[in-house]
This record gives sequence, structure tokens and C-alpha cells, in this order.
Amino acid sequence: MLRRARARLKQGGVLAYSTESCFGLGCDPLDVRALRRVIAIKGRPNHKGLIVIAADIEQLRELIQPLSPQQRAELARYWPGHYTFLLPASNRVPALLRGRHDRLAVRVTAHGEAAALCRALGRPLVSTSANRAGQVSLKTARDCRRRFGDSVLTLPGRIGRRPKPSTIIDFASGRVLR
Repeated sequence: MLRRARARLKQGGVLAYSTESCFGLGCDPLDVRALRRVIAIKGRPNHKGLIVIAADIEQLRELIQPLSPQQRAELARYWPGHYTFLLPASNRVPALLRGRHDRLAVRVTAHGEAAALCRALGRPLVSTSANRAGQVSLKTARDCRRRFGDSVLTLPGRIGRRPKPSTIIDFASGRVLR
């Protein structure tokens, strides 16, 4: 299955995989074709931006501006975990990924399967709930296969026990946005 996931990502494809509270839709965060596919599948407005998850902070290095030792220490208090932080995006980040913002929503996930997937693929992944915008998030691989068919490669897995999506925090101000 991992070989198929790698091949799908190289082709600009989309994966459905288990996360902390639901199945997520993901792709290579630097592949504009894939980002367009995720946005189209969700029916999501382009200006909103997407979240990126990683197995560790090093996987986020090319997506965010360099962090000071103090900033890294502060983030280490929350990661891995269910906290998503808005951090200044690097110049490499496509506009579709960050939306109308100059910051990028990133998280080092505590969900074992999602972290293992990022490690095995050697990259972070876009992570947005597996659903059409405004609809209920899908909770099983079976539901994802039924909903998305062959347009998405659905990976087996079990969601975590979090009842709600991750908390989103503006790192600069500390303001909780969700």
C-alpha cells in the first residue's frame, strides 16, 4: 500500500488516511496540481488555505520560515499533539496551500498512523477533513472509498479518539482561532 501511496503522490494524486478525529484528505503540499484536486474534491474556497501535518518539526522546514531556538522550544511544549499553529510560510509555499494568508497552518501530529505515514513517505502531508465542505467528516476507510471512489487512494487505518478537529492557534499572538 505504501508503494501505491508514493506513486499516487508523485502523480499529483490525493490520499485519504486516518488522523486524530476523522479521515483526512492529503497530498504533497508543494504540488499545485494535487492541491487543486483536494480543493475540488472538498468544494472548498481557494482563499481558506489548508493544514499540513508532519511526523516531526524537521519535515516542516521547507514550508515555514526558520524558527529561533526559543520558538522551537515553545512549539515542543505542544508537539506532537493536536495543536495546529499558524507560522510564517516560506517562499516555496504555493498560494493555494496558504490561501489568502502569509502564514501556514502546520501540526506535528500525535496520531501514530498519520505520523508513521509521513515518516514512511519522507514528507509532510496536507491534512484536511475527508468530506465536502460543510458536510460531516468521514470516520472510516470504507466511507471514504464509498464517497471518493478511485479519485482518492484510501489507506486503511483507524482514527484517533479526539472528538473535535485540532485547535488552531496563531503562534505570533497566541490567539485561538478554532
